[in-house]
Amino acid sequence: MLRTKEKYHEDLFAMRSNIYIGGECVGRDDPRLRPGINVLDVTFDLAQDPEWKGVATAISPVTGKEINRWAHLPQNPHDLITKQKLIRLGARRVGGCIQRCMGHDAINALAICTREMDDANGTDYHRRFLDYLTMYHDKDLDGCCAQTDSKGDRMKRPSEQEDPDAYLHVVEERDDGIVVSGFKMSITQAAYADEIIALPTRAMMESDRDYAVAFAIPGDAEGLSLITRPVWLRGNDKKDAPPFCKYGVSDCIVYFDKVFVPKARVFMCGEWQFGRRLAMLFADSHRHSYSGCKPAVSDILCGTASLAAEANNVARASHIKEKLSEFAGAAELAFAAGVAAAVYGEKTASGVFFPNAIYANVGRRLTGELIYHEYNILTEIAGGIAVTMPFDEDFEKGDHAAAMQRFIVRNPGLSSEESLKIWQLVENIGVSSMAAWYKIAGVHGGGSPIMETIALNIGYDFKDKKQLARYLAGIDNELDDAAMRKMEPKLGGMDS
Repeated sequence: MLRTKEKYHEDLFAMRSNIYIGGECVGRDDPRLRPGINVLDVTFDLAQDPEWKGVATAISPVTGKEINRWAHLPQNPHDLITKQKLIRLGARRVGGCIQRCMGHDAINALAICTREMDDANGTDYHRRFLDYLTMYHDKDLDGCCAQTDSKGDRMKRPSEQEDPDAYLHVVEERDDGIVVSGFKMSITQAAYADEIIALPTRAMMESDRDYAVAFAIPGDAEGLSLITRPVWLRGNDKKDAPPFCKYGVSDCIVYFDKVFVPKARVFMCGEWQFGRRLAMLFADSHRHSYSGCKPAVSDILCGTASLAAEANNVARASHIKEKLSEFAGAAELAFAAGVAAAVYGEKTASGVFFPNAIYANVGRRLTGELIYHEYNILTEIAGGIAVTMPFDEDFEKGDHAAAMQRFIVRNPGLSSEESLKIWQLVENIGVSSMAAWYKIAGVHGGGSPIMETIALNIGYDFKDKKQLARYLAGIDNELDDAAMRKMEPKLGGMDS
């Protein structure tokens, strides 16, 4: 069943109130959460739109029925590229983060790792997970991933922490399930997700066994509290507010206080040897998702900078054109890295087709390093008006409204109304609370930059490059091109 956004609202607003904003417990119908809910509405609308069938939807390999692509397990390179396209499509419509990729990347990581744990240990996690996923597909649920632990003292391992809740951990194992406690932080869209999928955040040692845990629970489970920080834009409550002002985001500290998880929903419990594997599967899948959303952010920044150049009447200047070309380089190189990650991906034992980790990480690294530079380009083209412009009301009423209408026009080819809307967009894109969110998320979303370095150092063939240099230097007489022979693209399913 493909849910409509109306059905999503009905299910969401019927959930138990366990969201806290500013110390107050609120329901999911709190207006401060609405901008984030509006983002998810777009993902449900796209799946209902006949124009985007096959992009926003897919056929479930588990049930054989049509499902939302956000719940799909990719089966080939075409699926991965289509996911990437869907993310860019949705992110362009909402002005940035589409928020659904975390749940998608979590179920893909679990599909792969549960099979690998079963093959190694004889457990039955994969069957449990597929049973869960059947329900997830049938109900067209939205899940968010809770991976990042609060971590406490960063110099200590999970089991060494003074406060054991610094990492999510098992406090009791029972025949019918487990009881867990701990903090997860910076969890996007948890406040309006149906399900919360918890995964480990790092490699474990045997002493950390209790911290090697993965499961899924409803977002309103008993003992679960969501301490929430919503982010929205000024003016989003106006009837004539532009589309961008409809959307926002909420992030949560997810506090598990002795939460019971039924056995059927437990997908890792004590398999510390697979802690890093599961964490990296999610991270690498999520970094591939960034090859869709971060190009969309570049699209948005590029378009806004272009409008600002037009409003300042400098669009024809050669240095402006040069600066705008940098957006093109950032967006399309990142997107190309995602395509390469799909083409050079691999089929896992679970049947899930997984992106190439090297290309996924270099694409993510590129966008993370460039995000502040892209904002700097916007600032250079737009000027300081983004932080000094009077309030909207000064253009609408008062003794100086008419003067302000003249003031705002720099390009005589634009009306005062058009000029004001452009500079309001520049303000929202460049210096609002949402802008600050996108800058930080651009660097840390999907893991801190050091994790990309770790992933590249693990997976990249530096030995091959050294051997190449030895050959060119004349130290070795022959060149072993084994690395080049491995670069065989996986083209299965590309004609779908």
